[in-house]
Amino acid sequence: MLRHVELVASMAAIPMGVSSPKTPLVQQGHIENVHLVSLSKQGKIQEVGDFIKQMDESGVSVTLHSYECLLEMCADLRRLSVGKFIHNHMQRSLNIPPIFIQNCVVEMYCKCGSFSDAHQLFDEMTERNLASWAILISAYAKAGLIRKAVELFSSMETVEPDFSIYISILRSLVDSSSLELGKQMHSLAIKNGFTHDVKLNTTILNMYVKCGCLDSAELIFDQMAEKNVVAWTALMVGYMQLEKRVQVLDLFLAMVKEGIQLDEYVFSITLKACACLENQAIGQQIHGHVLKLGVANEASVGTPLVDFYVKCGNLESATRAFNKISEPNDFSWSALITGYSQSGEFDECLKTFKSLKSRDAMLNPFIYTSVFQACSAVAAFDLGAQAHGDAIKRGLVSYLYGESAMITMYARCGRLDYARQVFESIQKPDNVTWTAIIAGCAYHGDAPEALRLFRRMLSSDVRPNAITFIAVFTAYNYSGLIEEAKECLHSMSSRYGVEPDINHYNCMIDIYARAGRLEESLELIKNMPFEPVAMSWKCLLGGCSIHKNFKLGKVAAENLLRLDPHDTAAYVLMFNLHASSGNWEEAGLVRKMMVERKLRKEILPERREQLLDHSERLAIAYGLISTAKGLVSRSSRIYELAKIAMNLLSVCRWSQEKKL
Repeated sequence: MLRHVELVASMAAIPMGVSSPKTPLVQQGHIENVHLVSLSKQGKIQEVGDFIKQMDESGVSVTLHSYECLLEMCADLRRLSVGKFIHNHMQRSLNIPPIFIQNCVVEMYCKCGSFSDAHQLFDEMTERNLASWAILISAYAKAGLIRKAVELFSSMETVEPDFSIYISILRSLVDSSSLELGKQMHSLAIKNGFTHDVKLNTTILNMYVKCGCLDSAELIFDQMAEKNVVAWTALMVGYMQLEKRVQVLDLFLAMVKEGIQLDEYVFSITLKACACLENQAIGQQIHGHVLKLGVANEASVGTPLVDFYVKCGNLESATRAFNKISEPNDFSWSALITGYSQSGEFDECLKTFKSLKSRDAMLNPFIYTSVFQACSAVAAFDLGAQAHGDAIKRGLVSYLYGESAMITMYARCGRLDYARQVFESIQKPDNVTWTAIIAGCAYHGDAPEALRLFRRMLSSDVRPNAITFIAVFTAYNYSGLIEEAKECLHSMSSRYGVEPDINHYNCMIDIYARAGRLEESLELIKNMPFEPVAMSWKCLLGGCSIHKNFKLGKVAAENLLRLDPHDTAAYVLMFNLHASSGNWEEAGLVRKMMVERKLRKEILPERREQLLDHSERLAIAYGLISTAKGLVSRSSRIYELAKIAMNLLSVCRWSQEKKL
């Protein structure tokens, strides 16, 4: 280890540790200490210890600067044993260490978690300065040892603190448990006349924000004769923490009016507030300021801009904002990919993900979650499985939300076996994860398994949420368990603490309607504690179409079109109802209404692409090819009208063969 040092020493013709008569005394041991400092900055613990021993053997002293660097290394690496070795070595080498070095030792012990050693050394110090007090008090406060910090601060009667010690201590108070000490510090600062300092006032304001005492923070802010951008930003953060987004925007407008110099952090917070409020007008004003100051290329500003436009539904502007970022980080990519996924642009979402992977960029769990959601929507099993494997390699699958998205993706791609494997690999699934697997089984028609999983969830002391019950009602619907569904709806609040909403009532309306209990379905619509929405009447209309109840179907259709006259599905259900009843004249009128109102049943591009691989029409074709002569084709997943068409087509096929 000494080879490099000896080489340098030999070049100067000076043996290691020996000074030449012509060499100034200040240079004695200089090379060795430079090397020692270098080792400490590289964190080479073992080499540091060995080199100090060799310096001792050569009679070379460790300088104060070297001790300072060594203690800093031990503090940063949390190496208490090495720190004690350095401290003992220093005590042997130095008669009375200077205060600043003793302060370094106290700080090292604090950072290594040895408060007993820190306090013992503090008590043994024959002389202390303000930094000595600040180091120990701040360390106690940061560790949550508030009582110790208060006791120590109270014992400073013989010491006259200046505003810097207040700032040092106040900065360490970061939550409500520190509020008592913060108030004491504030009172003493007022008593000692330090409240005219803008830096101290800003620190006190920030302390109240971090401790959740926004009323006091507002009072400090209003009393400040001079406010810097940090004070404005601190109050903005406080408002955001309490979801007071309108106040954030008010502060921003006030800053602009007063000519306060805006920075990237202000833009970031304000854009987040605009995104939550979907306030596109102010958001675009902020975007104008961003462009004016030329910081749109910074990821810290560009990323909130992307997120803002995504949440406002303006994906085009979000993409433009993203393209202006010179070095997008993983959060920038995540904002864009999430935007594509949430806006239904699933192909763009997956295309962007592939581009990101090709760059070998950093990926986070939110990106994978959005990709799994996109794969779910377009049934892209292969890409979803690849993303799953990639997430495993990167160690990003231990996030429950991402795992829930994976379960849903596999289930919707028709691979319930993979979904179960992911679910069973989770040690402690939460209610979101349970809901994902229950829904997967329910939507696959495996209602008994879905209900068994629901009972298993309850026995695991996991509380279901509102979405869980949507999946459970779907399972009841598939199983035809009407009375069980009815009892579940009535007991949701009392037994599980979940208030049923309009979606749960719509599930029950649909269960009644599909089972042919149309009068009960209508009665529930009339008596439920919510105003019926379009979906309520759509569920009833669907049941009327299945069971050919023209009278109730007409009532449902009229109410549905009153609420949503442009709902294409409503016209399709009405057409099916008339057609299944043989009322072709009325069916023709419905079709005419659709043409007049320029309505048509649209197939989303990604769905159209899926139909290239599989569709009911293709299923019918394969069914006819593989069906034995004389048998009728059937499918439980196609509507009644489609079943009739299949029956007729299969009969026509065999009739045609007879003629031939």
